[in-house]
This record gives sequence, structure tokens and C-alpha cells, in this order.
Amino acid sequence: IMSRIDYSVWDHIEVSDDEDDIHPNIDTPSLFRWRHQARVERMEDFEKKGEDINKSLGECRRKLTDAQKKIQELTISSTDDAKAELNKAQAEEKKLKKEERDWEKKSGEHNQDEKKMPWNVDTLSKPGFSKSVVNVKPESDEETEEQKEKKHKTFVEKNEKQIKHFGMMRRWDDSQKYLSDNPSLVCEETANYLVIMCIDLEVEEKHSLMEQVAHQTIVMQFILELAKSLKVDPRGCFRQFFAKIKTADQQYQDAFNDELESFKERVRGRAKIRIEKAMKEYEEEERQKRLGPGGLDPVDVYESLPAEMQKCFDDKDIQMLQEVISKMDPTEAKVHMKQCIESGLWVPNSKTDDGDEKEEEAADEEVKPEQEETKKE
Repeated sequence: IMSRIDYSVWDHIEVSDDEDDIHPNIDTPSLFRWRHQARVERMEDFEKKGEDINKSLGECRRKLTDAQKKIQELTISSTDDAKAELNKAQAEEKKLKKEERDWEKKSGEHNQDEKKMPWNVDTLSKPGFSKSVVNVKPESDEETEEQKEKKHKTFVEKNEKQIKHFGMMRRWDDSQKYLSDNPSLVCEETANYLVIMCIDLEVEEKHSLMEQVAHQTIVMQFILELAKSLKVDPRGCFRQFFAKIKTADQQYQDAFNDELESFKERVRGRAKIRIEKAMKEYEEEERQKRLGPGGLDPVDVYESLPAEMQKCFDDKDIQMLQEVISKMDPTEAKVHMKQCIESGLWVPNSKTDDGDEKEEEAADEEVKPEQEETKKE
């Protein structure tokens, strides 16, 4: 079955119903943008949580200060009402001190969590990572989907061999040198092609090659994200990426590997959906070929038959079929035989030898005498 699948047309198959799952031919960064957006939202939520903690801590300290001032004022007075108010104020002070300790603890835990947060392409590409101010990209109008697709096709036709070569590289130094020799490859079109290449390799069950190309895909995507954050042309900052990755600490390596593993899982998922869809299309094509003269599928009809009739067709025993029909309810037998004829499972008056033809006619007509006998009774 797999040999019948035409992989060449799969690049145009819509493989998911997710709104953010845009075809890689058109906008590959969308495959990564969902992770980037989720990461940004988590960072914003984390910062908001810290702000809320600090705000609550400040409010608690303000109330505590007011309560302590009130205690000082009530201590001077010796009236009964003042003593009652003093006891109430002291209880309030005790409660606020406990709340202050709780908020201070939460603030400390939040600060510790902030220090433990892994680095990523956003936190690692703040101004200061590079002082370069050359090759600043001018603001331009966003391209239409048609323009992106045409640009991608033209670029691939010109650079397909070089992109494949880059996708098969393993060492950081080799990748940097190759991009230095071919700076035009540092662009979204290369990332687009590498994504398609990954999915095709996974569909073809070339898992090791897929993982290698996936590594180079993430390399290219990190370079593009870095260029975007620094607002420079990616051809002017890819050396900064390699300089950083080759001397990176464990946190930076973990951030890169996390992106890589997530991407590979996404590729496997898209490849699986491609295969499933192609198999369904193949099965439907085969089913259409099987349909009988009445438009019914013989497989479906066979499975709907009683076990006794199925055995007749399995053994190709017409005499047995006649006997089974004669014992069945005439209406039910007629329905089953009609479906067999419309599906092509049973061909009445088939041109075999004379004996077979007579037997088949007898089986086809067997239902009618039964119906007549029923009417007479």
C-alpha cells in the first residue's frame, strides 16, 4: 500500500485543523511562534504574579504601620474604651505581622523561581548581547501569502542543493563556515524548506536523518529569532549565534535542546497525520473500485450477511446457498440477494457453463416460490 502513496503531492495536504497550524510552504515560523507566544505569555504571567505579590506586601506593610501608630496613641490613654481599642489594635498588629511574613516568604520564593527559570531566545537576546548596529532592517509592508509562496518557490529552485547540504551538517564550525560561504541561505525560506524536508523524511521512516535535519532547522530558527529581537538582518548576526552556542552554559544548551525536542515531536505528529490521511484516501479509492453495479461495496454487503450465507460464498457452493435461502424468511432473503446483486457479490445469469448457469438462476429464483407458498398459506 505504501508504494502506492504519492509523497510528492503531500506538501499541499492540509494536515491539521488547528488554527495555528499553517502550512510550512507559506509560513514556517508559525510552527515555532506558538511556542514563542506561550513562553512570552508565561513570562508575562510570572511578572504579573511578582507585581501582585509586591503590591500586596506593600499594602500589608502600610496597614501594619497604621496599626502600630494607633497602638502608640492608645497606649497613652487609660480609659476603658481605649483599653478595648488597644487590645483590638494589638490583635490586628499580630495578624498583619503574620501576613507580612507570609508575603515576604512568597516574594522570596518568587525571586528564587525567577533565578531558576531556564534561558531562552528571548531572555538571551536582550540588548547588550551584541553592540552591533549595522545592517538594520528597514520596516517593510507584510507580504501576502501568495507572495510568500512565490518567493519560497523561486528561492528553492535556485538553492535546493545548498539547503540540503546544510541540513545534513553536524558540527557547529562546519555550519558556520558554510553559512559564511553562502550567506543567502540565512533566511526564512531555508527554514521553510528544512521543515518540509523533516516531515518528508519522517514519512519515509528515515528517522535518524529527520533528527539531523531537525537540528539544523532549529539552528536556523534560533538565528532568525535572534535577528528579529535585535532588529537586524539575519545574515549580520548568525556569527553571534554560533559564538554563543559554542561557549554556552548548561541553561542555554537546555533551552536549545528543549526547542529541538518539541520540534521533532511536532514533525512526528504531522507525518503521522499525513500517512493516516493518505491511507484513508487510498482505501476510499480502492472501495470505489470495488463498488458493484448498484453502487454497494461487496465487502460491506458480505459482512452484513448471516453467517450461513457467508459460508456459501466462502465455499462458492451454490447448492448450499439455495438451501440456506429456502430456510430464510422470504422478505429477508430477498433483501440480502438484492444487496448481493447490487454489490457484484452475486452475478445472476453469469455466462459460465450450462450447469452453473442453471444453478445460479435457481438460486436467484429460489426466493419467489417461497414467497408464493407463504401467500397461499
